[in-house]
Amino acid sequence: MRLDKYICKSTELTRNEAKKLLKTGMVTVNDEVVKNGAAQISETCRVAIEGQPLIKRGARYIMMFKPLDTICSNVDEVHPSVLHFLDVDKAFDLHIAGRLDVDTTGLVLITDDGKWSHQITSPRKACEKRYRVWLDEPLESSVAEAFARGVQLKGESSLTQPAQLQVIDDKEVLLTITEGKYHQVKRMFAAVGNHVVGLHREKIGNITLDEELEPGQWRYLTEQEVDSVR
Repeated sequence: MRLDKYICKSTELTRNEAKKLLKTGMVTVNDEVVKNGAAQISETCRVAIEGQPLIKRGARYIMMFKPLDTICSNVDEVHPSVLHFLDVDKAFDLHIAGRLDVDTTGLVLITDDGKWSHQITSPRKACEKRYRVWLDEPLESSVAEAFARGVQLKGESSLTQPAQLQVIDDKEVLLTITEGKYHQVKRMFAAVGNHVVGLHREKIGNITLDEELEPGQWRYLTEQEVDSVR
């Protein structure tokens, strides 16, 4: 890891502030002054500022109940980013593992551990995501079987992977998928002649949205929840 990046992760300093600090000569690596922010350090290196050892902050793992009309992005656009709801240091250093559309609510997982989030977002991992779906038209009885086989999405050359459909009533269902194609749930129902009017993600892998959370609220994942993704 670059030395300036290590300093940023271990303190509240920005990258520019870390570079200025390095120029002062107050940073040592293994008791030697280092002024080059691009210098590579390993986990065994001893980094200190004015003799005080730095301890790298551990990775952060968060679940949030994403509200309506928010975006899963590090950049605010027309709608606010879900990261604005986090009262933590350097919230915008975090990223969302499995984004939701602006009009979709529910579980989002937020972290700064790229390897961990890859277990969720990589198509090869086939991580299950469960959605509660509200439909415009009554569900036809043939849809569950069609989803189990895979359906042809508009603009796609291959069928979707098998999906599980649980019927709550004729206009409300639970859908579990292992892919993350663009607007996939909406496009799957469009492929069978229906229209999604409400969409809420309840579960990713073995992590279920905490029933105690209200829209916009969040909590850190438990160790068991974090390990369930590895």
